[in-house]
Amino acid sequence: MGTETVRTDTADDTAGRKREQRGWYFYDWACSVYSTSVLTVFLGPYLTAVAERAADADGYVHPLGVPVRAGSFFAYSVSLSVIAAVVVMPLVGGAADRTGRKKPLLAAAAYTGAAATTGMFFLYGDRYLLGGVLLVVANAAQSVAMMLYNSYLPQIAPPDERDAVSSRGWAFGYAAGSLVLVANLVLYTAHDSFGLSETAAVRVCLASAGLWWGAFTLVPLRRLRDRHARAERATAPGLSRAERATAPGLRQLVDTVRDMRGHPLTLSFLLAYLVYNDGIQTVITQASVYGSEELGLGQSTLIGAVLLVQVLAVAGALAMGRLARTYGARLTILGSLVAWTATLAAGYFLPAKAPVWFFVLASGIGLVLGGSQALSRSLFSHLVPPGKEAEYFAAYELSDRGMSWLGPLLFGLTYQLTGSYRSAIVSLVAFFVIGFVLLARVPVRRAIGAAGNPVPEKI
Repeated sequence: MGTETVRTDTADDTAGRKREQRGWYFYDWACSVYSTSVLTVFLGPYLTAVAERAADADGYVHPLGVPVRAGSFFAYSVSLSVIAAVVVMPLVGGAADRTGRKKPLLAAAAYTGAAATTGMFFLYGDRYLLGGVLLVVANAAQSVAMMLYNSYLPQIAPPDERDAVSSRGWAFGYAAGSLVLVANLVLYTAHDSFGLSETAAVRVCLASAGLWWGAFTLVPLRRLRDRHARAERATAPGLSRAERATAPGLRQLVDTVRDMRGHPLTLSFLLAYLVYNDGIQTVITQASVYGSEELGLGQSTLIGAVLLVQVLAVAGALAMGRLARTYGARLTILGSLVAWTATLAAGYFLPAKAPVWFFVLASGIGLVLGGSQALSRSLFSHLVPPGKEAEYFAAYELSDRGMSWLGPLLFGLTYQLTGSYRSAIVSLVAFFVIGFVLLARVPVRRAIGAAGNPVPEKI
C-alpha cells in the first residue's frame, strides 16, 4: 500500500511538472514574436526612416538637445533600453526571491512590454522620440520578464531534463516567430489588397506583435505556479532580519556576486557568455538595418530572410543538441562561435542589391542562433550550486543583458565615425573572438564539481 502511494505521488508530480513545462514553453511562444517581428525585422528600418524624416539638413536628430545621426538613433535606443533593464532587473529579481511570487511580476513585466509594443501603431510621421520611448519601455520590460521566465527552469526541470526543456522553449519561440512572420509577409507584400499603405502595414505588424504577446502570456500565467521563498534565500551576511526583509535588489545582487567569488569558475563562464552573447544580441537587432541601409534590400527580402533564420534555427537548435550529446555542450558552443565569426566576416563582403547572398548569410545565422543560446543556458544550470538556482539565474540574466548595450553602442559609434554599415557589422567579430578565448579557458568539468554537482559524462 505504501509503495502504491509513492508511485501515485511520483506520477502526479511528474504530470504536474510536465504541465508546468508546457506552460513555460508558451511564454517563449508569446514573447518571441516581439523579438522577431519588432526588434529584428520592422522596427529598426522603420524607426530609422522616421528619424531620417525628422533629421536636419546634416542628417542629425536632437533628442534632448543631443546631436545624434539619424542612422544611429535605433542602435542608441536599444543600448538605452538595456541600461534601463539592468537597473530594474535586480530590484524585480530581489522582490521575486524574497516573496516567491514570480507570476504577478512576470505578468506586470509582460503586459507592460505588450502595451508598449501595441502602442507602436501610433508611430508615424516624424515621431522618432515616441518610437524611442516605446522601444526602451518594451525592450526593458521584455528583459525583466525573461529574467523571471528563465528563473523557472531549475524549478520545473531536473538536471537530466534541462537541456531538452531549454531547447524546446527556444524551438517554441522560433516556431511562433516563423508563423507570425508569414502573416506579416502576406500583409506587407499585399498591403494594397487590404486597403493599407506600406507605412500602415508596418504599424499593424508592430502592434499585432504586442497583442500576440499579451494574449499568449495567459497560458504560462495559468500553468506556472509560485513557490514559497526558501528560508536560505533570505540569508545575507551582515544584515539583520528586518534589513534582509527590505534589502533592495541591488544589495541582493552584490550578495550574490560576493557568493560567486567562492565559485570563480562559474564567474569565468558568465564573463565568457556575457561577451559572446552581446555579439549575438547585436546581430539580431542590427542585421535588418544593415540589410536595408547598406545592402539596399527591400522589406520583403528582410522579412523572408528573418523567416528563413527562424525556420533554420529550430533545425539548428535540435542539431546542436544532438552534437552536444556526442561532443559536449562546451565544445559545441565553441564550434558555434567559430561559425558566428566566419558568418560576420563573410557579411562584410556581401554585394549590395543581391538578396540571394543575404539569404546565404541568414542561413548561417539561423543554423547557430538557437543552439548557441539554448546550450549556454543549460550548461550554466550545471554550474549553479544546489539551492541557489534562482539567485544565480538572476545573475545569468543580468550577464545576458548587462553588457548587451555595448554591442549596439559599438555598432552605432562605428557607423557614426565611419559612415559605413559594413565597418559597423564587422566590428562585432571582436565579441565572438574574445568570447571564444574566454570560454576555451574555462575547465567546465572542474567548475561543475566545484559547484557541488555531479559531472555528466558529456559536457
